[in-house]
Amino acid sequence: MQKIPVTKYLVVHFYCVTFSSYYRTSVAHLDSPNVVDIGLSQMLSLVSDYDSDAMLDVHLIGGFDDTSSKNANLANRSSAKLDGYSYSLCAKIIETLRDRNEKFQIHTLHVLQHNTRWDPDGTALPIFSGFVVETSTGSIIPASFDRTSRCPDEIVRRIRVTACYRDPNWDGRLLETYDTKTDHFVIAPCTWSTHQLYIAMAIQELSDAEILLRCSTSPSAESPDFVENERRQCDYLIRHPLWRETFPHKQPRIFQRIEGGSWVKC
Repeated sequence: MQKIPVTKYLVVHFYCVTFSSYYRTSVAHLDSPNVVDIGLSQMLSLVSDYDSDAMLDVHLIGGFDDTSSKNANLANRSSAKLDGYSYSLCAKIIETLRDRNEKFQIHTLHVLQHNTRWDPDGTALPIFSGFVVETSTGSIIPASFDRTSRCPDEIVRRIRVTACYRDPNWDGRLLETYDTKTDHFVIAPCTWSTHQLYIAMAIQELSDAEILLRCSTSPSAESPDFVENERRQCDYLIRHPLWRETFPHKQPRIFQRIEGGSWVKC
């Protein structure tokens, strides 16, 4: 696919900010309207020394029309949008940008029907859902990632995403991981209880098909390793039921990049 030029800002399900004078970039994965308000403030605070009068380019990429089949009529599709996940999320982001004091300009809107294809059975699927950002140029390249290309401690990070919903310290906030100033990958501590353990044990008893249907909001659009990743996550919780084993003294897990691009735990 062709590169998509980006200058300052990109959103949904991935959110990227780049400022024209510095080419600074802030990227986030947004999966709920509940994190948009605080999440946007978090992102702007990380690059707070920009010109307050500058026009910030906005690029929305990733959310697809997950509400209905290709054969539904327009009236039904319009009313069905309110039942989907992507529509409410995209609407919340647009409303938040509109209500903020900064100046924003939407340059890319590759979401909902613009990012949707249908298979022969009429099932909606995303055209693409991942990308990389060239920080030196601000360009975006559509991409997919296998397990070998993912950042360190993948399973712990997956568990943290789930566990943080019950942690008031992370209520409505994005989970920050990469520290650009030190080139460190920092996984802040989180806690989990026996409740998560019981859920993990119950999930492991399900069939692959049941896990896909119960654990995903878009089962038809998941990657081939979705169920495997869910089982790996559950297996970790069963083997490590006490969160203190993973985060001794409630300290973060910190990784540093070494020559060749690999990560080692500090």
